[in-house]
Amino acid sequence: MTERYATIASRGEAETEVKRSRFLGAAVRVETEEAARAVIEEARRQHWDARHHCSAFVLGPDGQVARSNDDGEPSGTAGAPILRTVQGHGVSDVVVVVTRWFGGVLLGAGGLVRAYGDAAALAIEDAGVVQRELLREVHVLVGPGDAGRLEHMLRGRGYAVDGVDYGSGRLAVVRLSAPSDGLAELGALVDAESRGTGSLEALGERWTDLP
Repeated sequence: MTERYATIASRGEAETEVKRSRFLGAAVRVETEEAARAVIEEARRQHWDARHHCSAFVLGPDGQVARSNDDGEPSGTAGAPILRTVQGHGVSDVVVVVTRWFGGVLLGAGGLVRAYGDAAALAIEDAGVVQRELLREVHVLVGPGDAGRLEHMLRGRGYAVDGVDYGSGRLAVVRLSAPSDGLAELGALVDAESRGTGSLEALGERWTDLP
């Protein structure tokens, strides 16, 4: 099972012009086909005066879902190069829409492939790339007097600490995420820092962006 993959860090946009045709690429982070198709439809509504809204999306940690659409361009000249560009950048959970305003000059198959691929690449580069890792949500139960020191130590060792809940009980809860295969190491750190008084409570798993 994949436990780490790359996606885009934010929405990205870039525009190019080839022989008076304008190509506007937009890269958007999504997690479902429904969300991807909604982004494509939004591009159609927003840029209603454009002739083509070609697209591709890749979904899932393993990139197992991959779709593309030429939207009226000659077969294989638009959606496919956009899809190859997304896959070539090694990112998933991404939809890229390239909107074209026709400039009156035919570009030929090769010209279209390059133009759509270039617009997609520029949009992804504008978005940036981030790594995601499958982490286990963990609660560390510890005395209130040890919670601040423990939180500082864990942050210093690179753990994603979400916060500390002191509440009204005798124990504080340090909320964090950790690799599933690193719970033994985490337990040892907590045991040493709390002098044996802390304990772990492992909860569900979630995908988390790495800093």
